[in-house]
Amino acid sequence: MTQTLDELGPVDWLVVEFPGLDFGKGQIAPFLEDLINRELIRVLDMTFLRKNADGALEMAEISDLDESELGGVRMAEADLAMVLSEQDVMDLAETIEPGHSAAVVVWENQWAAPFGSAVRKAGGQLVASGRIPTQAVIAAFEADEADAGSSEATKEGV
Repeated sequence: MTQTLDELGPVDWLVVEFPGLDFGKGQIAPFLEDLINRELIRVLDMTFLRKNADGALEMAEISDLDESELGGVRMAEADLAMVLSEQDVMDLAETIEPGHSAAVVVWENQWAAPFGSAVRKAGGQLVASGRIPTQAVIAAFEADEADAGSSEATKEGV
């Protein structure tokens, strides 16, 4: 790592599942590359999983896959630190449906590193963190819009 640990930003991970065994046909690669090029994130680990129809698992690193399977994702390979253990990957593979593929990505949020460093230098420490799934936020907005629409309809009917 070229930066000190004190300058490290928050680290997140996710598992993105795709129907079929082709990792989304490389369609996410340009967006990942954009985040890296703008130095918003730094990919620390990336693993690709395939679970065939009978549930057998195949794991692959970037170097194991053909460019046609990944699109431009290969450009992230140089920064990989291999954060996840084999057991971590096996545990995450449990979330994948048979007949699907998935990308497991661990990244540093470089955009938040200066804030995190300032918190640590001031003696602060992270005591809680979380993430609200996008689907939950969308559902909340849709529910609010539906409530607002029914309130307007009630006012007009009064």
